[in-house]
Amino acid sequence: MAREFNTVGVVGLGTMGAGIVEVFARNGVDVVAVEVDGAALDKGRANLTASTDRAVARGKLDPADRDALHARVTFAVGLDALRDVDLAVEAVPERLDLKQRLLAELDRVCPPGAVLATNTSSLSVTEIAVATERPGQVIGLHFFNPAPVMRLVEVISTVVTAPEVARDVQSLCVRLGKVGVSVTDRAGFIANALLFGYLNQAVGMYEAGYASREDIDAAMQQGHGLPMGPLTLLDLIGLDTAYQVLETMYQRGGHDRRHAAAPLLRQMVTAGLLGRKSGRGFYTYQAPGSSRLAPDDLSPVAGAEAAEPAPRTVGVVGSGSAATDVADVLTAAGVDVVAVADPGGVPAADHHHQAVRDLAAVDLVVVVGPSTAPVIDVAMATGRPADVVGLHFVGGTAARARLVEVVRTVRTSPSAVRAAHQLCAALGRTAVTCGDRAGFIADALLLPYLNDAVRMLESNYSTADDIDAAMKLGCGYPAGPFELLDTVGLDVALAVQTAIHRELPEPGLAPAPLLRNLVTAGRLGRRTGGGFRDHAG
Repeated sequence: MAREFNTVGVVGLGTMGAGIVEVFARNGVDVVAVEVDGAALDKGRANLTASTDRAVARGKLDPADRDALHARVTFAVGLDALRDVDLAVEAVPERLDLKQRLLAELDRVCPPGAVLATNTSSLSVTEIAVATERPGQVIGLHFFNPAPVMRLVEVISTVVTAPEVARDVQSLCVRLGKVGVSVTDRAGFIANALLFGYLNQAVGMYEAGYASREDIDAAMQQGHGLPMGPLTLLDLIGLDTAYQVLETMYQRGGHDRRHAAAPLLRQMVTAGLLGRKSGRGFYTYQAPGSSRLAPDDLSPVAGAEAAEPAPRTVGVVGSGSAATDVADVLTAAGVDVVAVADPGGVPAADHHHQAVRDLAAVDLVVVVGPSTAPVIDVAMATGRPADVVGLHFVGGTAARARLVEVVRTVRTSPSAVRAAHQLCAALGRTAVTCGDRAGFIADALLLPYLNDAVRMLESNYSTADDIDAAMKLGCGYPAGPFELLDTVGLDVALAVQTAIHRELPEPGLAPAPLLRNLVTAGRLGRRTGGGFRDHAG
């Protein structure tokens, strides 16, 4: 029989701590909510009230249940109020020294049989546990923000955590209506180890001037269906928090360059540009704490592309079904299309001359191909590189894709980019602009994240099911990394990751050996009946 936790103490009533209080109280658990002083306690009470009132207003919580929830919560200043709890959960800022001191105090105050839990998102649970005289009763209990909504809880056991403690906490997660994923004490655990490498790469992409903040965010939302773009998400998390998490994972995770915080992130934190909570981060907000954007010097000017007329005749260079699909979509929209086959890379001399003749009269030339193909090679072969852009339809065929990446080369003219945007608008697609680099925006951010997930699996840190659950339930992703890899095709993923690594030969970007081996074995995903999982039919 699993142990019953009837009274739980929560220390630290910021956004996360108040959310954890709500989770317990919603599910019939008595909670002692503790802060360091009266002002912080009042703020924590206000956080809880605001959250439950929003739930009532949205029809997610009955007013009587809200009142019963609040009746289960006792607010108190100081740790002495926790002398009778069965479980104490700390949710204080992400600093090892602070958490160690707090756990040592909880060890002194709480009953001998009480379990002590840390809500750390990246710090070593082991290092926190050894600050107590009961390390076997210390566990990581990592909730995700907003705690009342997100279903995932990472349950982190150390090498000395008693098995029955882990078992009892897992049963508690079930009682709370959460999915508890059991992991061991490793930097970033599952979700943050995968999420923050991706977020950090997005900052580096923006810092390098490769694409605008709006286009980076739109590429991941519209192209891959993520609930929020990476730079918007960083503003929500807090740039200082993100920097701390990355620094911790970099130090604890073997100095993986994927987790070496981008210089821009450190500079913004130093300048006090922390995201929504300070009123300015990658975006500007109407007030500190507001989610409503305010225009700033980087905001796009409405109608900037409108001065460029939409091209009426378009040359489509490419081969295969992708080029045919694009030509069909353009034709259906009333655009005259001149299709020129591109037989795999740079055309031969006779093909070059034919392409120049065929494309002489068109308004715009678009190159259609995968995100691994350099657009500049074909652009130079057309004889009119200033008028050439790449069009990468993201998220399916040209007919189904919501996002188009407009790829400019070093020879593409600004007027050609504007004309391409007008063309995409006429097609009813969201267009983003980027440079001619492997993966462009959407795949350059997605594929390294997927590759990181494969590395995590091949190290036997977790299972494909738990990794998928962590990213869907903890980060709100529409599909887990292994679900997505099996859908996209492991050979396609390997080709893109190989191209990315060829351009940027960082060890962390090298394709995972397990991915290569599965491709070699013919396990390419759903279309072959098996990839990371077996697929019937």
